[in-house]
Amino acid sequence: MKKDTNRRLTTASGIPYVENENSMTAGPRGPVLLQDFILHEKMAHFNRERIPERVVHAKGSGAFGTFTVTNDITKYTKAKVFSKIGKETKVFVRFSTVGGEKGSADTERDPRGFAVKFYTEDGNWDLVGNNTPVFFIKDAKKFSDFIHTQKRDPRTNCKSPTMMWDFWSLNPESLHQVMILMSDRGTPYGYRHMHGFGSHTFSMINKENERVWVKFHFKTEQGIKNFTDSEAADMKSRDMDFAQRDLVEAIDSKDFPRWMLKIQVMTEEQAKAFRFNPFDLTKIWPHADFPLIDVGVMELNQIPKNYFADVEQSAFAPAHVVDGISYSPDKMLQGRILSYPDAHRYRLGGNYEQIPVNRCPYMTANYERDGFMAVNGNGEDDPNYYPNSFDDIYADENYKQAPMELDGVIADWYDRNAPGEDDHYTQPGWLFNKAMNDYDRHNLVSNIVGAMSGIDGPKKDLIVHRQLCHFFRADVALGTAIAKGLGVDVEKVMEELRHKPQ
Repeated sequence: MKKDTNRRLTTASGIPYVENENSMTAGPRGPVLLQDFILHEKMAHFNRERIPERVVHAKGSGAFGTFTVTNDITKYTKAKVFSKIGKETKVFVRFSTVGGEKGSADTERDPRGFAVKFYTEDGNWDLVGNNTPVFFIKDAKKFSDFIHTQKRDPRTNCKSPTMMWDFWSLNPESLHQVMILMSDRGTPYGYRHMHGFGSHTFSMINKENERVWVKFHFKTEQGIKNFTDSEAADMKSRDMDFAQRDLVEAIDSKDFPRWMLKIQVMTEEQAKAFRFNPFDLTKIWPHADFPLIDVGVMELNQIPKNYFADVEQSAFAPAHVVDGISYSPDKMLQGRILSYPDAHRYRLGGNYEQIPVNRCPYMTANYERDGFMAVNGNGEDDPNYYPNSFDDIYADENYKQAPMELDGVIADWYDRNAPGEDDHYTQPGWLFNKAMNDYDRHNLVSNIVGAMSGIDGPKKDLIVHRQLCHFFRADVALGTAIAKGLGVDVEKVMEELRHKPQ
């Protein structure tokens, strides 16, 4: 049978070669010759097969799909992705764990990343969030410190409950997210059965350049489903890649997972008068005050043909917003606007947006040139400077963003937990008393007791008592149950609580 010459064995430069298994040697038992460049090419490429893994969200799963608008929100935004009911936009979604390395288990107790790339005609919009509506901290200056506590002890190179609880006990704003993490929501049943959140406060701008503040919610149509702590541990022993396998098998069998996109909207006037800081990432907006508004449906229906090409090389950045969607004064969001693109340039190179999964499928025009892996023609013979007398690229004034009005314009290092910003306990109390049932509360206490039992060292009692004080302030019954589970004298902790300022 005649063979297709387009499938013959070649080097990366297209040179056909024959000997792919035996090195060229001086005689059958002699040394290998330097001139065997196929050997060099194979080994050199192999040595470079691993790009630096993400510092956070290292292990993930991804799929392509579509987002379809079902409800009209054009009174809030001029973003073309929402321009009319029925409009479809291609998306790529990456799910991930946060703290573990690439080889870690999918069922670890951890938040889950939930990142969506919308390929819109006004450019790629990246909505980069988690499966929780809040986070552990509210200022990006603390992010590296927090992540260090979730990684490995610099001396033992092991995960350290002492490091984690020491940090959380010293940062009471973490309590809301800690309680979500320690509930069964911290061990979701794969990626299909969890909600996703933009988490941050963003803004929407309409055709009249009127701005509203907004939060994004993806509600799973598959229904919420979580592992208990023991079930997660059991699955870890049986299938480290459970969430990846579950997503691939569901889509391959045409059981396409879907999420309903909803938003909460707050006017600028409401934000100024609201009882807490609406840009605080450790707090939710109560649904009773700001009900969910239906927007559309996202469906994932295509697994990438090559995991590395699309999932591993995908790059999302909260900096990537499109006309009609913008930022807010959320301090964590402001920090991520800088840090995410910087991480991608380090990991994938300065031209990471030329990689197909990250490439805008519509027109792009700018003066960025050269750098590693410039593979889009590099501007060919067009000018690489602006302004110039030769090309027809122009700045479209129709896309000029509306200015953001800011209060208190004095530049200073403001205490993130100053009076008025220091209520770290009301919402965790609501979570325990209102959002959880008895089963959830039992599992929460059991999981916290199990996690805190790993605290050791000379500062053990200090860390345990400090963290217990936070639980007591959120809810006395919660603090009491955890203290009893840890074998701690409740009266001693209550005495400490009476002598410490809140």
